[in-house]
Amino acid sequence: MADQTEFDYVIIGAGSAGCVLASKLSASGEFEVLLLEAGPPDRNLMIHIPAGVYSAYRNPSINWNYFSAAEPSLNKRAVWTPRGRVLGGSSSINSMVYMRGHPDNYDGWAEDFDLPAWRFENCLPYFRAGEASDRGADAWRGDSGPLQVTKSHHQSPLIDAFLEAGDETGQGRSDDLNGYKPEGLSRLDATIGNGQRCSAAVAHLKAARGRQNLTVLTGAAVRDVKITGNRADKVSYTHRGGPRTVQVRREIILSGGAINSPQILLRSGIGPEDHLQNAGIKTQVKLAGVGRNLQDHPTMVLQFKSRKSFEMHRLNNPLKKLGVGLEWLSRRKGIATSHIWEAGGLVRSHDNAARPDLQYHFGPTGFEEVGNSFRVTQGFSFHIDLLYPESAGRVELDPKNHFGKPMILFNYMAAAADMTGMMNGVKKARDITNSAAFKDLNGGETGPMAQARTDDEIKAVIADECATDYHPSCTCRMGYDDDAVVDEWGRVHGVEGLRVVDASIMPRVVGGNLNAPTQMIASRIADHIIGVAQLAPEQASYSFQETEIGNKTAHRMTG
Repeated sequence: MADQTEFDYVIIGAGSAGCVLASKLSASGEFEVLLLEAGPPDRNLMIHIPAGVYSAYRNPSINWNYFSAAEPSLNKRAVWTPRGRVLGGSSSINSMVYMRGHPDNYDGWAEDFDLPAWRFENCLPYFRAGEASDRGADAWRGDSGPLQVTKSHHQSPLIDAFLEAGDETGQGRSDDLNGYKPEGLSRLDATIGNGQRCSAAVAHLKAARGRQNLTVLTGAAVRDVKITGNRADKVSYTHRGGPRTVQVRREIILSGGAINSPQILLRSGIGPEDHLQNAGIKTQVKLAGVGRNLQDHPTMVLQFKSRKSFEMHRLNNPLKKLGVGLEWLSRRKGIATSHIWEAGGLVRSHDNAARPDLQYHFGPTGFEEVGNSFRVTQGFSFHIDLLYPESAGRVELDPKNHFGKPMILFNYMAAAADMTGMMNGVKKARDITNSAAFKDLNGGETGPMAQARTDDEIKAVIADECATDYHPSCTCRMGYDDDAVVDEWGRVHGVEGLRVVDASIMPRVVGGNLNAPTQMIASRIADHIIGVAQLAPEQASYSFQETEIGNKTAHRMTG
């Protein structure tokens, strides 16, 4: 690499999308591919131990460590926004939950944004081909792909009670939220294989690193993309303290994620003209949608004491922790193979919801912050995510420092419907803990929400405590209207030789975690780039059928 200054493809960002692209574009040996990653290699041990997730995602050496601006509807709070800055990107620091989103999400992209290629029947074969699920292969799941996916295995009476409460409360139960019934309470799938995290780097780069035509460069911070005439043909970056420029023969592909990809476009003079002018940057391509339409899944955490102590609650004991660590190091077995959030659910915030609009992550332990680390407590916890918020935000450059951290505004809870939906989520989670299944386990709610009972009290705590569940998206969205940034294959409007391929191109956030959908998107677009035919559409049966709600046709589950 030291002497090579020209490549066929340059991929910016080695996250969920970038690792897939690097592997597939280099597979034939025909093209010379450069993958640039601002962060370090993924050598930190806590990345690979599933139970080390809370150490990994708080580690400033592998995390961009962003904060939002003061959020107007959250009492002017700045929301901490960790994003992966390491090989594998956020797939190396996330909680490993494998979720695809509801099939309707993708059909909605096709119908509402004129993107017929993204119907779910076109996405399903890529989801299946991308995973190696220990559930085995069927119409919904795959067993021979690069991404190792494991069904939750940790045994705990708290998880059993959570699942039983789904039936008792009418919130439902499912064996596989990525399968026939994408609604109800269920054990979750995780990107774990052989007892360790299967990040995008492990799944896609590990086998590809030996290829002569693939160069992976860490510690390479991209400054901007250069445009000659109407074609993006150079990438400027810093490496080992010095400036570098690489010439690109075919395409530059931005895969920095929903925060960094629009930031790089803006620094390159691609974006809203008024913002670029205010930042003192010459407009190269006028695109009003760059950095706009920021969507995320806001979350509330509820914690409860457990009347009984279980294995995970005893991890604070130094001898227990040592034994758990040694068992993982020697055998890749034991409680360290748990990613904590072993169960969850997709439920409706109200009876007329068209599809599940809330997501639970359920952990069979409580936790508290001690300094810069977490300590487990004898309890259990919920993350409650609002899946389809009406509120949207933006990503902009800091006008005083284009190369510093971007200005992020999520605009959480700006829409009254979002606050109501989150409030209903709190109530539904409490219904679960108040069920007969938890009678001998629930020792009472703790934390800021514990004393909130009226609607106004619950909403006040939401304003004080609502945070991100780490799913930013949609800031370079696909489409063909005035606010769209890329076409249906990620090509940036108004300039040749430049694509964006990551969660930022979603036109609307999907109802679930974003790692699996982002890898699916990257795999499909990689095939398009190299001219490989898309996998044949596949249809599978699901438990929902069409029914009328008011004047809208929506999808309801039938059991």
